[in-house]
Parts: sequence; structure tokens; C-alpha cells
Amino acid sequence: MLPAVKDPLMRSGTATARANCGASFCSRTALAHEAELLALRDRQASLTPREREIMALVVSGLLNKQIAAKLGIREDMVKAHRGQVMRKMQVDSVADLVRVAAALDVPLVSHA
Repeated sequence: MLPAVKDPLMRSGTATARANCGASFCSRTALAHEAELLALRDRQASLTPREREIMALVVSGLLNKQIAAKLGIREDMVKAHRGQVMRKMQVDSVADLVRVAAALDVPLVSHA
């Protein structure tokens, strides 16, 4: 039996992971991984379309200035959206955001 999960989002993710397991036995590691992935998907779903676009460009390696030029917006707006992405995805660094994006299969954007 898994230990009690205090975070309601993780609790619902764990229950869903158990239901999705499809077998009478699932390892704690597999359940934890599935619950974490479900929580990441929920966080991603909370992003606005613009924030999703910014996230894809950031994890593709573009600088704020390049993103602003590509989208035709001011650099300070890119910074604001990027900050919201970091907050909503609950990450502290771009490296963490890249790892999350990879887990979510966020497609990379061409620099051209």
C-alpha cells in the first residue's frame, strides 16, 4: 500500500495511476511515475495557448529576444509569460523546464 499523499492533485493522480495500471500488481515506482506524469499533464493543461507557445520556444533554446521577434511581441511580455510558465509548471530553472517538457513530449521548435 502506498503512503498517504497530502497533495490533492497527487492523490487524484495516484488513484488514476492505479486505475490505469491494468494489472493486479503495480510497483510503487511505476505508480509514482504515472502519478507524477499525470500531475505534469494537469499543470500543462493550466497553461494558456500563449504560455504553451512560449514554453515550446524556451525549451527549444531560443532567447527571450528571439522569442519576442518570432512572435512579434515585446521582450518584457515574453519574460512575463515565461515567468507564468515557470510558476505554473512548478520549476525553478530552464533545465528543470526542459526535463518536464521532455517528459510531456513537448515538440521542439525550429530556430529558423
